[in-house]
Amino acid sequence: MQPRKEIFPNVIELNFQAGELLGCNVYLVFEGNEWLLIDIGFEETVEDYIDVIRSIDFPLANCKTLVATHADVDHIQGLAKAKQILGTSVTSHPLAVKALETGDKLHTFAEIALQDIHLDMPPVKIEHQINDGDILEVGKLKLEVWHTPGHTDSQLSFRLGDLLFSGDNIYRDGCVGAIDAHHGSDIPAFIKSLERIRQSDVKWLLPSHGPIFRKDDALLDKTIARLNTYLHMADFGTCAIDWPLMDEWEDEIVKGELPK
Repeated sequence: MQPRKEIFPNVIELNFQAGELLGCNVYLVFEGNEWLLIDIGFEETVEDYIDVIRSIDFPLANCKTLVATHADVDHIQGLAKAKQILGTSVTSHPLAVKALETGDKLHTFAEIALQDIHLDMPPVKIEHQINDGDILEVGKLKLEVWHTPGHTDSQLSFRLGDLLFSGDNIYRDGCVGAIDAHHGSDIPAFIKSLERIRQSDVKWLLPSHGPIFRKDDALLDKTIARLNTYLHMADFGTCAIDWPLMDEWEDEIVKGELPK
């Protein structure tokens, strides 16, 4: 048996445990013999993650559920395979259910033809739906469910004491999960989600990609300010709420102003 590398008490991140980057961050939360996984990553790495779990002596039959933070292929493509191996259930936000159960390639970003991305998206039955304010219990532990939309409409975060499993909301470098109109991203909702994190008293953010980091209010303020500018930029197409330049252009047309 390998020694368990708990990042925090009752929390293991499987890439860190393996000592190599296999994919998105996959968190194993446990208390006693009961455990669950937050995300699972691509189908091709499912067996690697399960081998890691075996190596640190967690009985596979004691997996309470597989939790999808949101319905993006890089987080959930392996759900059907992992569910079959572990004999467990799958849990998600209601807004992710249709995409997951139908294997919707467009909704999950498994199919992006213009970038030559063509991935399988095996459908998976969702047994449990959770929403903001619900509690996920693992043994005696209680994870508070936060609905934090913006990157996607189904994005979930989970609070465990001073920790927040923060999904694709923000990373240590101040970047956020991709904003894309075809993905259903919502910048005003994203800002509200970041403000909620900023105003909370959590101490650590455990994102779905990249290193875990201490909550930094200055970093969050800077990121929120940047996203506020996105609201008024043509760069973000229909994700933006307006484009002030066009109002300026209309005024110049009416006034007959020549280029300066």
